[in-house]
Amino acid sequence: MQRNRPSGMFAFIVVWIGQAISLLGTNMTGFAMTIWAYEKTGSATALALVGFFFVTPMLIISPLAGAIVDRSNRKFMMMISDLASGITTIAILVLYASGKLEVWHLYITGAIQGTFQTFQWPAYSAAITMMVPKEQYGRANGLTQLAEAGSGIFAPILAGALLALINVTGILTIDIITFIIAIGALLLVHIPQPTVTEAGKKGQGSLWKESLYGFKYIFHRPSLLGLQLVFLTGNFATSIAFTVFAPMVLASTNNNEIVFGSVQSVGAIGGVLGGLAISAWGGPKRKVHGVLGGWALTGLLGVLLLGFGRRFIPLWAVGLFAGTFLAQIINASNQSIWQLKVAPDVQGRVFSVRRLIAWFVNPLGTLLAGPLADLAFEPAMKDNGILTGLFGRVVGIGPGAGMSLMYVLIGLFVILVGLAGYAFPAVRNAEDILPDHDSAPAAADNRLARAQELLEKRQEWITRPATPERDLALKEITRELRELGRSQAHSPIDA
Repeated sequence: MQRNRPSGMFAFIVVWIGQAISLLGTNMTGFAMTIWAYEKTGSATALALVGFFFVTPMLIISPLAGAIVDRSNRKFMMMISDLASGITTIAILVLYASGKLEVWHLYITGAIQGTFQTFQWPAYSAAITMMVPKEQYGRANGLTQLAEAGSGIFAPILAGALLALINVTGILTIDIITFIIAIGALLLVHIPQPTVTEAGKKGQGSLWKESLYGFKYIFHRPSLLGLQLVFLTGNFATSIAFTVFAPMVLASTNNNEIVFGSVQSVGAIGGVLGGLAISAWGGPKRKVHGVLGGWALTGLLGVLLLGFGRRFIPLWAVGLFAGTFLAQIINASNQSIWQLKVAPDVQGRVFSVRRLIAWFVNPLGTLLAGPLADLAFEPAMKDNGILTGLFGRVVGIGPGAGMSLMYVLIGLFVILVGLAGYAFPAVRNAEDILPDHDSAPAAADNRLARAQELLEKRQEWITRPATPERDLALKEITRELRELGRSQAHSPIDA
């Protein structure tokens, strides 16, 4: 039976189609419920709390979820996650149809869906590693980025058009059907389970120990840790910037919603085209250039440029297009590095911790953005403000100018984040330092055999009389043994 099921890249395409359709349905429901909740409460805080309850489980249980994913069948975990999310949507549908749905119900269902999404993402990412040839990682990850960006564009359009025809009940029903499609696609394919590696053996233990192993794995590898620090600082900076994007545009245009909506649409198109580009191209041959170069270009074209849009409105569209386009290349390239370099049987743990490290500063950036804009930068860039003499000619003076200045400064910082990664050999040479997961066992065996050979040679030279030739030979043997030790320290099988 298993032999007749799709496998390899074809299996991934089947799964991807199911997941893309499900994501579209989920985002349609998100749009419809946002409209419903705002009409019911008129409160922006109520909407923000829905997002809070969805994201919080991801930050709390990510390490635990990763350990459970590695202990379990990846395909089964994806199916359970989709099933649980589908059941919560059914619960919302029943409550809505009976006239009993309240906003607080969305907090509970959001927390449940966020919890299972914490399992679904590492399981899906690790499954791609097992289904797709490593040469196709870039394209596969590009397709996942395309699905996310595409649903961001088409879900609001479809939901907005269908709401008047089929109401919220119809949107929820469509979402439930898409979950069935996603689960059905998973049932059709074969997703191999990873074999146990040395890294997996060393990470075995209690669930608590395995939950913490993702941290140990990353922190013992300077290359992976360096990549994480790039994302940590870059995400923190851009979370501040894009929190004030809407206020900046609206304040600068006297609340012109047409300008804001047009710029947002161009940005969404950039995300879709970026996903299409990376899917067809596969990304740069050296993926680290897609990450570090992508961050530097994002700072220049996707953030800094937005700071000058107040002077010339089309720059907002160009900047947002560039930022969303480059984000697809950055994320797909980074994902490919991790899938290639991390042992498959620990990817659930490592990927969960990786996402936690990259995301946990985002709420802090969001919280800081408002006070920085309202209490510091906007007052400083009003008429006779303390910074108008320095920056007035750059970003202008008046409403929105302070937030524009924030974009200029954050853009410069993000450029430095990308360039700083190139300054550290462990980061810029990550693809050379870390062996591919499928070559690590052979490399380890070769190192072990060479070390044994050198030890035998050293013992042979030690028994000889002391001569300059003997001393030189022993010195060279010692040097090579140290080199082998250093390469072993970088290997993913030693943690």
